[in-house]
Amino acid sequence: MTAQTLPTTTSAATTAVPAAPPAVAAAHFAARLAFETDVSDVHADLASGAPGIVVVDTRSRVAWDQGHVPGAVHIPTARIAELASELAGGPESDVTVVAYCWGPGCNGATKAALAFARLGYSVKEMIGGFEYWAREGFEVESASGTSRTAPDPLTAPVSGVSCAC
Repeated sequence: MTAQTLPTTTSAATTAVPAAPPAVAAAHFAARLAFETDVSDVHADLASGAPGIVVVDTRSRVAWDQGHVPGAVHIPTARIAELASELAGGPESDVTVVAYCWGPGCNGATKAALAFARLGYSVKEMIGGFEYWAREGFEVESASGTSRTAPDPLTAPVSGVSCAC
């Protein structure tokens, strides 16, 4: 008697749920990019002086003093309704607010972006937040001045060259 092998069915975890059709995927990813930006893109825009964005740190005063993105405006989430009108141009302008909070484990920037959107502002969330800004080795401004640390090799090329994604 010969041994028979039973057919095996293996399913890759990645494809256990099939990928969306390309047109659906394109719409999804385009929508995500309409709502978010990353620290590298924000850094490049600030470094080049690109017009039309205002970066808003939505954390507490203590967090702001500990360190923030140079050139950012400080408006804690709880005070957005009260202070948003101080932003250049107001909601009718061509300015896009870029909101950030601590990092990817915090949804504070999402809450802040929602508050700005409800007030009529064009807004994007800076994914990665202040954590990834600092981890990528970008300049940080604090109450004691400006500093920069080496890029974390798990988040950015240590050469300082952009990942070009």
